[in-house]
Amino acid sequence: MSSMNTRGADVGTDVPITIAIIGGTGVYDVEMLEDAKEVKVYTPYGDTSDLITVGRYSGKGIAFLPRHGKEHRIPPHRIPARANIWALKHLGVKRIIAPAAVGSMRVEMRPGDIVVPDQFIDFTKRREYTFYDGGEVCHVSLADPFCPELRSIVIEQCKSLNLRVHERGTYICVEGPRYSTRAESLFFRDMMGADIIGMTLVPECILAREMEICYVSIATVTDYDVWAEKPVSTQEVIDTLKKNSINVKRLLREVISKIPEERINCACKDALKDAKL
Repeated sequence: MSSMNTRGADVGTDVPITIAIIGGTGVYDVEMLEDAKEVKVYTPYGDTSDLITVGRYSGKGIAFLPRHGKEHRIPPHRIPARANIWALKHLGVKRIIAPAAVGSMRVEMRPGDIVVPDQFIDFTKRREYTFYDGGEVCHVSLADPFCPELRSIVIEQCKSLNLRVHERGTYICVEGPRYSTRAESLFFRDMMGADIIGMTLVPECILAREMEICYVSIATVTDYDVWAEKPVSTQEVIDTLKKNSINVKRLLREVISKIPEERINCACKDALKDAKL
């Protein structure tokens, strides 16, 4: 695999890079890419989580970025989300598929299941949430934070692969890197109505919307959160992750092949139309 630096969107591929995969815990590479090469994109927000791998799959230009770095060296609260999203936009990305490991707040959402969330609750505390820090004010709408077209494709392909999928769910994003107390877990589930819990969705999906990039979360359940009276074991998470990663990679292949060239059935591409003051 070759590598190169870039300050522009031309990374030497024969097809435009329009789809990105931000790999979560357990998904650190995409061996399915053809003619893969690593590129470094310089951003106003510092380094990305790692070099970005670009290549082709199913005739489409794909970028892959491991959210935590290839050796899982970046904790959730230190992920350089602004650099990551800016770099992907700079490469020409229009759609992001974002696998991530989550804990379950519901008995029916079992370890090994896939949840395609339609809402989130932000319970993080000290992250960089916007590209609009001054000079220009932007209030982007996140009433429906995930791309409906991508959600439909992911759900349909989960069913075609006979994967257990939950078509809706509220993802509560916490700061981390620690796991919840029992009191917090019960509060998130019973008082806030959360279905799954994780540490990486925010601000990633917010920044994608500000860049008018379609975004879908593929949340893979690794464990029940501590409301279930069983402390979360890192080893338990790792064991389930290994099984989940196989299914996620199968799913990614099918989803990418079904994504249409044009963005017609969503409003993500026009997110800034009435957002700037």
